[in-house]
Amino acid sequence: MTTLLTSWSIPSPSQGVWYLGPVPLRGYAVAIILGIVAAIWIGERRWVARGGRSGDVSDLALWAVPFGLVGGRLYHVLTDWQLYFGDDRNPVTALYVWRGGLGVWGAIALGAVGIVVGAKVKGLPVLPVLDALAPGVLVAQALGRWGNWFNQELFGRPTDLPWGLEIDRDHRPLDYLDVATFHPTFLYEFLWCLAGFAFLVWADRRFQLGHGRVLALYVMVYTLGRGWIEMLRIDDVQMADVLGLRLNVWTSIVLFVLAATYFVVSARRHPGRESIVREDDQGARDEAEPSSAE
Repeated sequence: MTTLLTSWSIPSPSQGVWYLGPVPLRGYAVAIILGIVAAIWIGERRWVARGGRSGDVSDLALWAVPFGLVGGRLYHVLTDWQLYFGDDRNPVTALYVWRGGLGVWGAIALGAVGIVVGAKVKGLPVLPVLDALAPGVLVAQALGRWGNWFNQELFGRPTDLPWGLEIDRDHRPLDYLDVATFHPTFLYEFLWCLAGFAFLVWADRRFQLGHGRVLALYVMVYTLGRGWIEMLRIDDVQMADVLGLRLNVWTSIVLFVLAATYFVVSARRHPGRESIVREDDQGARDEAEPSSAE
């Protein structure tokens, strides 16, 4: 199959790295950093609106960001180990995060662990914190996907649609060297995540979600979109075909079912939204209240 460039196709950047003197500025890294900043800013505003203290989310980010980076890299290396281990491979390159390669599932999983650890250290209620942060994570993922555009990676099947993405020959799979344009899956996920963010904010305000249900809704929204977007991708992934479906599609299906189950069970057991009380605040209240026994 051969597709020709059209005047409406989306161009790819001619380069993904710029140098400020000896310092490299990588588009991939910039996209991720902007996403992190946006998630912190949105999470801070949502947390304060829930009754939390300003600055709490920034403190939690000190735990979540390094945990998330480690988790994202581990997932990528484990699922694409053939890129780093074996004949003619240098295992040290598995540490080169700046070259790209962060698995979103690992980043979210360990990033969440970092938030839980940080919340425990600060005496913050875990589920309200996760509910406050979840929508902003979708914005972070949306912005982070532009890193794939800079790297010309993780694009979809060939297409002649007006919004087809131009990919340089050096970045095309061997089976598609004669194909010029592909589905811009980075753009699809960008738009899906932004729409999901708007939906989560609306649903939270409309139904006063609590007890981890915003987080569960986030998982459902993201995996629903990730599932169909993943089906478009043609990049090679180790363990890619499991009963005819890519590993990431199965991951999306399993997580969607688990999140939906939690959402329903939580809504029945804990209707409404919980109040936010820090452990240190509760201690101060107990000291301030006079004892009923004299």
